[in-house]
Amino acid sequence: MDLLTVLDEAVTALRTPLGEDDREQGWTDELRREVQEEISVSRSVLRRHGAHMVRYLRPRLDEWIEREGIRPGRLHHLVAEVQRRLVEARSAA
Repeated sequence: MDLLTVLDEAVTALRTPLGEDDREQGWTDELRREVQEEISVSRSVLRRHGAHMVRYLRPRLDEWIEREGIRPGRLHHLVAEVQRRLVEARSAA
């Protein structure tokens, strides 16, 4: 699965309303929207300007989620996967 596909899936998942499990893991509607917007910006940059732009993206999603005290779960895993893929793509660029 390529990077844009992962970003698309993350944006789609983060646009949906939070479930009870998500809220129990520490997610709020505001945090969900902010993370979704951040991933959307990265996705837009890559779509508009090409994959070479990944080297200019500075993903800090993992630090953000940790700082917010989000516990492991569906969205945490999704955001961690986005972070990992962005870092890998940056290293490969």
